[in-house]
Amino acid sequence: MDRSLHDALCVVKRVLESGSVVPGGGAVEAGLSVYLENFATSLGSREQLAIAEFADALLVIPKTLAVNAAKDATELVAKLRAFHHTAQASPDKRALGQVGLDLINGEVVNNVEAGVLEPALSKTKMIQFATEAALTILRIDDLIKLDAPEEQGEE
Repeated sequence: MDRSLHDALCVVKRVLESGSVVPGGGAVEAGLSVYLENFATSLGSREQLAIAEFADALLVIPKTLAVNAAKDATELVAKLRAFHHTAQASPDKRALGQVGLDLINGEVVNNVEAGVLEPALSKTKMIQFATEAALTILRIDDLIKLDAPEEQGEE
C-alpha cells in the first residue's frame, strides 16, 4: 500500500511539473507511429527505412499493454492505428487522436473522456530515453563490427 501511495503521489507531482497531460492507453505512441510512417513515405533515401522501423517500434507499447491485459493485441492495435490515421488525414476528425486502449473492456475509446491520462513530461522523456538507448546500442554494435587493425610483422 505504501508503494502504491508513493507511485500515485509521484504521478501527481509529474503532472504538476509538466503542466499538461496526454491521452494514455497507447494513444500517443499510435499517433506518433502513424505520423512517422506517413513522413517516411515522403523520403526517398535510406532514412525512410529507419524512420519506418522507429514508427513500428513505437507500437510495442500498445501491443504490450493489450497482451498484458490478455486481449487480442493485433485486433486492438489495428483499430487504434485506423482511428489515428483517420484523425491525421481528416482535419474535421481531430478528436479521434485522443483514442487509446480500454483494456478493461477490450475496446478502443476516447481516453480523454474516459479519464485515462498521462503526464506529457513523462511521455516525452520516455520516448527520448528509449531513442537514446537504441542509438547507444547501435553505436556499440558498430564498434564491435570494426575490423581489428592488422599487426605489423615481427622483426
